[in-house]
Amino acid sequence: MATSSPLTTDAPAGDAFYTPPVPLPDGSPGDPIRARPLDNAAAAVPGGENWLVLHRSEGADGSPVATSGVIALPDRTAHPVPAGGYPVISWAHGTVGVANRCAPSRDRGDTGASPMNAYPLTLLSHFLDRGWAVAMTDYEALGTGTADRLHPYLCGRSAAMGVLDIVTAARRLFPGEIGERFAVVGHSQGGQAALFAAHHAPGRVEGLVGAAAIAPANHLLGLIRGGATLDQMNTGFAFTPLFLAGAIGGDPTIDPEQVLSPRAFQELWPHVPHRSRAGLSRPDSWGGIRGTEQFRSGYPGTPNTHQAKFDRQVEAMNPDLPITVPLRITQAADDERVRADPAPLPGTDALVEELTATNAPRRNIHYRRYEPGAVPADEPLGIHFATIDHDTAELSEWLVALLEDAAHD
Repeated sequence: MATSSPLTTDAPAGDAFYTPPVPLPDGSPGDPIRARPLDNAAAAVPGGENWLVLHRSEGADGSPVATSGVIALPDRTAHPVPAGGYPVISWAHGTVGVANRCAPSRDRGDTGASPMNAYPLTLLSHFLDRGWAVAMTDYEALGTGTADRLHPYLCGRSAAMGVLDIVTAARRLFPGEIGERFAVVGHSQGGQAALFAAHHAPGRVEGLVGAAAIAPANHLLGLIRGGATLDQMNTGFAFTPLFLAGAIGGDPTIDPEQVLSPRAFQELWPHVPHRSRAGLSRPDSWGGIRGTEQFRSGYPGTPNTHQAKFDRQVEAMNPDLPITVPLRITQAADDERVRADPAPLPGTDALVEELTATNAPRRNIHYRRYEPGAVPADEPLGIHFATIDHDTAELSEWLVALLEDAAHD
């Protein structure tokens, strides 16, 4: 590793690592604050040299924040550092919740988010085997959050800063070993983050060659409004408070007490900083409330001021954005979490149409839609996560072409 950096020594042990210094040290986005070898086997990418890092970034409001994550380098014996350094894949993870202990770098295999955090490690290990480094952000305030600062779930600019700034941190921690070429890959929440990162990359981080979004979160407002009219319980209502946490990140004037019903605010909202998404889905939490009981009276037909602001923030989470680099969107037609075409609501099919129109005439979008039956139905976490494994080979070849073309420019 780059032994010239003092930031790889004397970092606090245990979870104290995640507590940022106050005030943050002066610097710019991507500046490392501290780093140490990762001692959490559950979070490590197999076959790599894994480092835990805390670095400067920007919050949803543009203020300086400290963001955590993992940087994994390939085995140097099998993959000596190439001229120009290792290409980088910046990985954007899917939904785990907003509780600090569920952050991918911090989860030790004992949370409700552990299966979700573990599932992508096979793909990330595959990237290391290709001779690419991997940078994995925890996102803003996930891992490092406080009682008054929740992770701004699906707040696009915030996620983009985490995905991009950890690439800068990797380059500054490992000069000569981390190269200038990188791609962004994400799944679900991370697929949405990947698209926002590609949009925000110009002028922030050089060297982006492409972005891949697997089952990206999209068109969420219709789902929330539809769910609010259901007179039944549903484990999917666990996403409602996560959307609200993200909306507050984008607009801190939103008062959750004015958005949610008294029961939801008093009994269930306090669960959000402490439970994984899976924990929020339990019958004693958001999985045990009817759709019609989630929001204050009037929503969605006649929303109050705070509910209207909530709607605007959720609508802004849809990743229909101008993007200059090649894009790859992957979607299983029978994914039941992120849907291709959940008529009458729009889904990923509609997002691809939007992106194609927004980015015309660049023609920079490749859509890989797996038809029903193409992905095994018996995968441990179901079709939504199974798409990651099923798409690994094609995704990798798409990335190889971009990274090799960039290397020869």
